[in-house]
Amino acid sequence: MTYCVGMVLDRGLVFMSDTRTNAGLDNISTFRKMTIWEVPGERVITLMSAGNLATTQAVVSLLEERSKSPADRAPSVLEAPSLFQTARLIADTLREVIAEQGDEGQRADSAFNATLLVGGQIAGSEPRLFLIYPEGNFVEAGEDTPFFQIGEIKYGRPILVRAYDPGMSFEEAMKLLMVSFDSTLKANLTVGAPFDFHFYEKDSLRTGWQGRIDGDDSYFQAVSKRWGDALKDALESLPDFERAKST
Repeated sequence: MTYCVGMVLDRGLVFMSDTRTNAGLDNISTFRKMTIWEVPGERVITLMSAGNLATTQAVVSLLEERSKSPADRAPSVLEAPSLFQTARLIADTLREVIAEQGDEGQRADSAFNATLLVGGQIAGSEPRLFLIYPEGNFVEAGEDTPFFQIGEIKYGRPILVRAYDPGMSFEEAMKLLMVSFDSTLKANLTVGAPFDFHFYEKDSLRTGWQGRIDGDDSYFQAVSKRWGDALKDALESLPDFERAKST
């Protein structure tokens, strides 16, 4: 399983993904699920993936290869004229890979499915964020839906719904994501550190603040402990339930 979050802020775009993949509790590995393409001064595109690892790696490999191919073919992620067209190109590639894999070998329901988040900015337009489904259709983030999650979404969602603010700083967004990811990995062993992140500054048209946070990172451990302590304190501060007196 996977957990990835993409958020739209007034300041830009925020991306974070875990790196755990597993085929059973005795076969756990680490794979990067975030890919960044950049043409400095012209475009920055970030892609995150959840689902079948072979599918997502094939999609990224095809996109990489086609970005280096001659210009007489269809535009690549480095050439598409808009983020909408970029999302459409990636969606078509995902659908192509799933169809090819589904026609080969043994078949199982949803065995080759994957879900993607893609966002970024191309010169002359605003930053945009899209959620791409396995069927190849996609939706765009907006005022009513300013963030997307893929993978194991339910455990980390409550804090995002309650605390997200479009005006928050990147530092505040990092704190929010740390709590969301901590809540998820504590509830589901198939999600785990390290976490990759990319915070893109609006109109910079360059790769932004990026890095990897390990499970033993001092900041992550401090947030995890203080958030757990704060939840316990909040629970204890709530009024006790009083059972009705028997008549």
